[in-house]
Amino acid sequence: MATADRSRCPINLAVEVLGDRWTLLILRDIAFADRRHFRELLRGSEESITSSILADRLERLTSTGILTRADDPTHRQKARYTLTEKGIELVPVIATVAQWGATHCPVDPEKTDVVLELAYELPATWAHRMDSLRAHHLGQQTTRS
Repeated sequence: MATADRSRCPINLAVEVLGDRWTLLILRDIAFADRRHFRELLRGSEESITSSILADRLERLTSTGILTRADDPTHRQKARYTLTEKGIELVPVIATVAQWGATHCPVDPEKTDVVLELAYELPATWAHRMDSLRAHHLGQQTTRS
């Protein structure tokens, strides 16, 4: 993934890898539904990803070191995708996106199990930054000390 002409900002670089409609959903299915084969990812997703998009995103996730791809020992024609440590470290990102969605979007209550399982309290540094933004953007006074 070439970023020579782009900002070296960490947010930009992460968006280059994760910022499309499908990537976090694929990682969700691998991490939380244990879908590890192409066909499972293709058929198991309610979002109806196309095979060409799935193939492209799996290639991107493999080339960036988030997934590995290996032949499945149980079937010669299948490949198995596995999270790397780099991929596992995305669990807090997925959990944060899920919590935001559960709070601000009309979700199906039966699909919030990951959110409940991974619920967390904001780190103090994040809460302080958010309070500062509320004061600056919304004119709200902070109540934290």
